[in-house]
Amino acid sequence: MKYRKKPVVIEAVQVPMSGIVPEGVYPDETSGTGLSINTLEGKHEVTRGDWIITGVKGEKYPCKPDIFEMTYELV
Repeated sequence: MKYRKKPVVIEAVQVPMSGIVPEGVYPDETSGTGLSINTLEGKHEVTRGDWIITGVKGEKYPCKPDIFEMTYELV
């Protein structure tokens, strides 16, 4: 069987290439990029340029820019 994702409007903010990072993203010396975010699945590495998505239950998670562009459009 095949399934289609239900249309859901999300909030997202892109991590800037320099400067202040969005809420939830924090400096992490153990991360290869120097930034991390806590998600429902645990700690995830964040790269500058990633999008931070707020899910339908308020959870936050990172998304790579190319995946974000293929998956989401501005409303």
